[in-house]
Amino acid sequence: MPPKIEKDAVPVVVEVCSSDDEDGVRPGTSNVSSNKTPLQTMPENQEQLSYTANTPSSVSNNQTLESRSFWKAGDYVVAPTKNPVLAQGHLEHARVHPKFLHSNATSHKWAFGAIAELLDNAVDEIHNGATFVKVDKLDIMKDNSPALLFLDDGGGMDPESIRKCMSLGYSSKKSKTTIGQYGNGFKTSTMRLGADAIVFSRANHSSQSTQSVGLLSYTFLRRTGQDDVIVPMVDFDISGHWAEPIIYSSQDDWSDNLKSILEWSPFTSKEELMHQFEDIGPHGTKVIIYNLWLNDEGIYELSFDDDDEDIRLRDEANRGHLTRLHKKIAELQSHISYRIRYSLRAYASMLYLRKFTNFKIILRGKLVEQFNIANEFKYSKVMVYRPQLGVASKEVTVETTIGFIKEAPSLNVSGFNVYHKNRLIRPFWKVTPDGSSKGHGVVGVLEANFIEPAHDKQDFERSTLFIRLEARLKQMINEYWNCHCHLVGYQSPYSRADIKQKEAPLGHPPGYVSNSKGELPADQHNIGIAVNPQKEMCLDQQTVGLPATVGQKSSKERPGSHNQVTSVDIQASGSVDQICEENIQLFMRCEEHMLREIELKQTVEELEKELEEAKRKCAQLSSDLERKRKQKNTNQQKEDIC
Repeated sequence: MPPKIEKDAVPVVVEVCSSDDEDGVRPGTSNVSSNKTPLQTMPENQEQLSYTANTPSSVSNNQTLESRSFWKAGDYVVAPTKNPVLAQGHLEHARVHPKFLHSNATSHKWAFGAIAELLDNAVDEIHNGATFVKVDKLDIMKDNSPALLFLDDGGGMDPESIRKCMSLGYSSKKSKTTIGQYGNGFKTSTMRLGADAIVFSRANHSSQSTQSVGLLSYTFLRRTGQDDVIVPMVDFDISGHWAEPIIYSSQDDWSDNLKSILEWSPFTSKEELMHQFEDIGPHGTKVIIYNLWLNDEGIYELSFDDDDEDIRLRDEANRGHLTRLHKKIAELQSHISYRIRYSLRAYASMLYLRKFTNFKIILRGKLVEQFNIANEFKYSKVMVYRPQLGVASKEVTVETTIGFIKEAPSLNVSGFNVYHKNRLIRPFWKVTPDGSSKGHGVVGVLEANFIEPAHDKQDFERSTLFIRLEARLKQMINEYWNCHCHLVGYQSPYSRADIKQKEAPLGHPPGYVSNSKGELPADQHNIGIAVNPQKEMCLDQQTVGLPATVGQKSSKERPGSHNQVTSVDIQASGSVDQICEENIQLFMRCEEHMLREIELKQTVEELEKELEEAKRKCAQLSSDLERKRKQKNTNQQKEDIC
C-alpha cells in the first residue's frame, strides 16, 4: 500500500527553477511541495479505500499474466469491484484501472521508441549535471531472466518528484530545450518494454539527502486484482550516517509498502534493495525493467545474445538472415538507414543531431559514437525554408542540409532525417512517390522545431505546418535532383532539351509560340511562354532560353523564321509529378498572398486611423488659429478706438 503524505506533515522543499519531467524517471528538482499528492500513486485517505497491496484478493485464472506477449497482455477479464466508501467531506476522484497502463503503452509501436524516451529523460538531466546514461542488461537472480537497466547521474528525484514521476500526465518540464513535455513517457516506455519496473533515485534538495524506491508493476496489479493503479514506494533520509525511513502516516503503512516491493520486485530483502543504490553515487536515478515482453513465438522481443555490445530488436534482425541474400540487398541492409531498425547502437548513434560535449551514452559497457550522416554527403547543399507560422509570429528559418550519400548511386537510400529539439523524430522520411526514380540516393537533415511531435515521438502531428513542410521538402528534392543528379551518373532532365532564345521577329505578337503543329499566336491556344517554377535552370548547366508549358514538344527551326521558342521535351511519366508540384507551389503562394492581404488590410486600417487622427488634429489647429485670429482682430480694433 502506497505511503501517504499528510497535509500537516509535508516536508518543506525549496523552490528550484526546474525543467524536469516525470516524463522520464529523473526529475532532478521539484517545486514547493503541494498538500495534494498524485491521484494515481497516493489516495487522499488510504484507510478509506478498499485496496491493500499485501491483502490476498480473489483473482480469476485469466487475470494472471499467462500471455507474456505485449500485444496480448491487455486481454483479460476485469472482475467486478466494489467502489470504495468515502468518508464524509471527501470528494470522489477519477481512478485509473491497471488495464490503462497497457493500453497507454500501445502508443509505442516500436520498442526502440520506448527506449529512446528513457534516453531523452537522461539527456534532459544534462542541465542538472548529468554526464552519462548507461543502458545494459541485468540477470535477475530470482528467476534467471534478463532485465533492462538505465542508470544516469542526473539530479535524481526527491520523494515528491518520484511521486510526480509515477503519476499520469504530470510534467514539470517548462524549458523550450527539454525533450519531454507530455508527462507520460516514463509510464508508456517502461510498460512497453516489460511488465514491471522498479525505480531507485537519490537526490540532494533543500539541505536534505534522500533516496526513494518506487514500483510500477503490471504483474502486481493484475495478480492482486487491483482496480486502481497502486504504486508502492518507500523513502529514506540519508542526511546522517545511515538511512532513516521517512514516515508519512504510520510505520505500518511504510512496512506494507516495503513488503509489497520485496514481494513483487527482483529483490527479496531490504539489504538487496539498499545495495542497488551503491552504483548511483551521491545523486542519480536507476530504472530496472523486468519481466520483459516476448514476441508471438514466445522468445524475448529484445535480443542480448547476437552482439555483446548491442541490444537487437529480434524480429527485425532476423528478417535478413532467413535466406541467402543478394549482394545488393546485403549492402542495403548494412547501411545505417536499415540498421537503425534493429540495432539499438545504430539508432542511438543518430538519435541526437548535435554532438554532446560532456555527456555520454554507454550501451552495454561501450560508448555510443554519435553519427551525423550529413558529414558524409557528396555535393552537399544547404537550403533555407522560412515557414509561415502566422501574422503575428516571429519568422523562423530552417536550414536543410541535402546531398547524395557516399554510396550513391549504388544504394537506393533516400529521405529526410527530421529532428525536433535535437531529437530524431522521423528517420529517412521518403517524400517522393513510390516507383519514382527521382531522388535516389538523396538524403537531407533538418531540425524542425516549429512543428509538434506525436506522443510517441516517432512522427509529427499532421498539422497545416507539417503539410507545408512536406510540400517544401518535395520541392527541395526536385530542385536538388534537377541540378545535381548528373554528378553521380543519372541523366539530367535538361540533357535532351534543345533550348534556344533569339530576338522576336518583327510583326509577331509577344505571345507567339512555335510548336510542331504550326505557328500560331499563343493567345489563340490560350497558352504562352509559361515557365515551370520547379524546373529552375541550374547555374552549372549551360542551357539557354526558357522551358515552355508542360506537354509541348520540341520545335525545330523553320526556314525564314527569325525566332524560335523551344520547349523542354518532358517525359510523360514526369508530367503528373510536375503538375502536382506546380499545384503545391501555387497553393503555398496563394496562402502567402492571403497572409499578405491580411497584413495589408491591417496596415490600411492603421493608416486610416492615423489619417483620422491627423484630420482631427488639423481641425483642432484650424479652430485654434481662427480663434486667435478673431481675438487679434478684436484687440486691434480696441487699440484703434483708443
